[in-house]
Amino acid sequence: MPTLAIEPPPAVTLPVAGSDLVFPVRRVYCIGRNYAAHTIEMGGDPDREEPFFFQKNPDNLNVSGEFPYPPRSSDVHHEAELAVMLKSGGVNIPVDGALDHVYGYALALDMTRRDLQGEKKSLRQPWEIGKAFEGSAPVGPVHPASRVGHPTDGRIALEVNGEIRQEGDLNHMIWKVPEIISYLSDYFELAGGDVILSGTPSGVAAVARGDVMELEVDRLGAMTVRVV
Repeated sequence: MPTLAIEPPPAVTLPVAGSDLVFPVRRVYCIGRNYAAHTIEMGGDPDREEPFFFQKNPDNLNVSGEFPYPPRSSDVHHEAELAVMLKSGGVNIPVDGALDHVYGYALALDMTRRDLQGEKKSLRQPWEIGKAFEGSAPVGPVHPASRVGHPTDGRIALEVNGEIRQEGDLNHMIWKVPEIISYLSDYFELAGGDVILSGTPSGVAAVARGDVMELEVDRLGAMTVRVV
């Protein structure tokens, strides 16, 4: 067996709610502009856009309850999301079988260096510098679908310092979870351990050090994250 040249990085895992199990993370896919009102606030047209995706790194997932404000940015925004965790995958997955591949769901935040993302957009360059930075995806425990089912509707909301910033309903997604999984599988070979962030409602806005964010999704409870 080959000898490793360096010590391998630690595996990225997420706690499974109500158990001693952990969910191993393989990849993180994020869909952009998947709620109509957010698409409009970001300058898009929800009636015309095909889904598009970007990726975060597995170790961007952050279960600490704190969000470290990143360097080289002065305009960092919150984006409240439902995360989908896959237990299996494949290619060309049909929509009507897509939910068979879901292990569970979690609360998540897609934190974004909006100023750096905007710079890259204007130059037609990739967004990773604005999206895939350390600690950029605070996430809560994984709730198995065997316990909570497959949420297709229900309130998703984010408060900052006790004031509502984002509020919507999961049924406002332009592309529903089964469609997202099916579409992704036409371009990537999905597998167990993949995580999909399913988009954010309108109301994204900046945070500052000391702010307290509280995300809530029906059937999944709440998650509190402090900006440090």
